[in-house]
Amino acid sequence: MLIGLSAALLACLGYGVASVLQAYAARRSAAAAEARGVGGQLTETGAPTVASTVAAALTVWFIVGTALDVVGFVGNSVSARLIPLFLSQTIMSANLIITAVLGITVLGIRLHRREWIAIITVILALAALGTAAGHEGGGSDDPAMHWGVLIAAVLLFTVSQLVVRHLGSRGAVTAGLAAGLLFGALAIAVRIVGGIDPLSLPTLLADPAAWTIAIAGVGGFYLHTVALQLGSVNGATAALVVGETVIPGIAGVLLLGDTARPGWQWLAILGFVLAIGGAVAVAVFGNLSAVREHADT
Repeated sequence: MLIGLSAALLACLGYGVASVLQAYAARRSAAAAEARGVGGQLTETGAPTVASTVAAALTVWFIVGTALDVVGFVGNSVSARLIPLFLSQTIMSANLIITAVLGITVLGIRLHRREWIAIITVILALAALGTAAGHEGGGSDDPAMHWGVLIAAVLLFTVSQLVVRHLGSRGAVTAGLAAGLLFGALAIAVRIVGGIDPLSLPTLLADPAAWTIAIAGVGGFYLHTVALQLGSVNGATAALVVGETVIPGIAGVLLLGDTARPGWQWLAILGFVLAIGGAVAVAVFGNLSAVREHADT
């Protein structure tokens, strides 16, 4: 349990710092392109082009953020196999707090009282979940689940691409939510993938869950980058947090045998709901603030 909790906290720190550095890089990349008079950065709807997203991803600070994402991924993978998914994924939702606090210094973001209240709600919810969490369940050998999570990840990435392109400049929260859902699929795939213990490369490579890890990881990373280009880093990250927490948490309880401590189920449910509610509030408030700031400029 202690190793799993430590890994989740490491992932939380890595993802939180990475989001701020990547948002900073995306802003600098866009400003530099504008200063050079480079066109074609946005589609007709206001969504970033693939070229502009790639350009942002190749900047130094974005690459540093990506390295921290790798650290977060390792921590996420370890925690997903050692502690209940509703606990590991919700601990990682605390990266929202790191992103918000660092955003004040690095990005000059000003948080309102309502956003601080939402962030504090997330902190209290995490404490409740940590108190109520029991033991993690196991994996699953059901081929339907292994193929199902792969098909869901592919469909989600394809549909979200179309929706975000259609929404354009209004698609930050949608892109962040889709990225979170893909990361949630990744967490489920990490739990159920075969060929890990004991290590067997043929078994691992033949498992659809392993391909889900690759597709959901790359797709989630891309959509999160798009979300950071489109809107508030707090709003995009909070939407991501909702996606990567809800589905794995529910799947862990209903399908994989994750449990709360006997008699503490009510606290686990309360903590889970409050954590999601707080993250949703930050996403909505952060997006509204970004829209108002853009309108003022």
